[in-house]
Amino acid sequence: MDNFPAPFPEMNDEVQPTAPAEAFVYPPKFEKPDPTTSIWLRSFLSLALYLVLGYYIFHSFIMLLLITAIVVLHELGHFFAMKYFRYKDLGIFFIPLLGAFASGSKREVSQKESAIILLAGPLPGIVLGIIFYLLYQHDPELSLGNISFYTISILLILLNLINLIPVYPLDGGQLLNRVFLDEESWVSKGFVFLSVGFLIWIALFGMKPHFYPLLIFPVMILLRMVGDSKLGAVEKKLEMEGINLDQSYEELPDKDYWMIRNALIEVHPAFKDVSSTPPYEYSSREEKIMTTIQSMLHRHLIQDVSLAGKTFIFLTWALAIASPWLLQMDMSFLHRFGF
Repeated sequence: MDNFPAPFPEMNDEVQPTAPAEAFVYPPKFEKPDPTTSIWLRSFLSLALYLVLGYYIFHSFIMLLLITAIVVLHELGHFFAMKYFRYKDLGIFFIPLLGAFASGSKREVSQKESAIILLAGPLPGIVLGIIFYLLYQHDPELSLGNISFYTISILLILLNLINLIPVYPLDGGQLLNRVFLDEESWVSKGFVFLSVGFLIWIALFGMKPHFYPLLIFPVMILLRMVGDSKLGAVEKKLEMEGINLDQSYEELPDKDYWMIRNALIEVHPAFKDVSSTPPYEYSSREEKIMTTIQSMLHRHLIQDVSLAGKTFIFLTWALAIASPWLLQMDMSFLHRFGF
């Protein structure tokens, strides 16, 4: 009789050792392609929309270009400061009727770097506005594109002074919150709520005519705070499961990505329509999920501003705010804007 192996181990005289099963290999975490092209495409489209809607307000293409140039100068200050400090995914996005903002990401955020980035937006415009005002005083007939140097100086100073007001999310408010307050404290959260209330009051009662588009900012802030509270619940759940959130997205293991993803889908209402895993398949909203996971990975705020540094930052801010009055500039124009 031929010696064939028995079909079951217990039928053999000796039980053969079973080969260990291979560990499950998780699919790779989601990686989006180089975002540079899409970021600048969105920047261009937002600028185009900004110009189209802006024209219906000013009815003067030259005035619209001047205001747009002031906004771009402001945001380029933020942009190049972030680029110098090696922020990633940099871009400038325009909000029709409201302005623009420069965006970027970095895991380790320094108070000192943040102060420089925040002041790099309004300070150049204020300095340039003062220069135009001094040139106007020397020769009141000077103009650019039929716009007097006086008007140019006023717009440069006004738009940048507004950004230095200590109200979140303006540059002045972010500077106060980042450098002088603990962002995780109740004092900081109370400051943000006060800012929301102030913006609502300004939009509904503080300006004539009423400027309802300003309500976009408090709505966005409140939605972000609600989203942050949801993410806080997800983070607690993941930390209890032993998942390390104190790492960069590049360091995040594939297994942890899918575990975080499942927890996010379970708790966060924004992803309630996304199926959890298994099966391990990307959703049509995977890029948004990836961005949310990136925001959950702990950001380090480096407390590197001393008392002397904070004093210097405060004096710089105060001098910028007071510069028109220190130079005895004619500030009667503020009455035109309800101030």
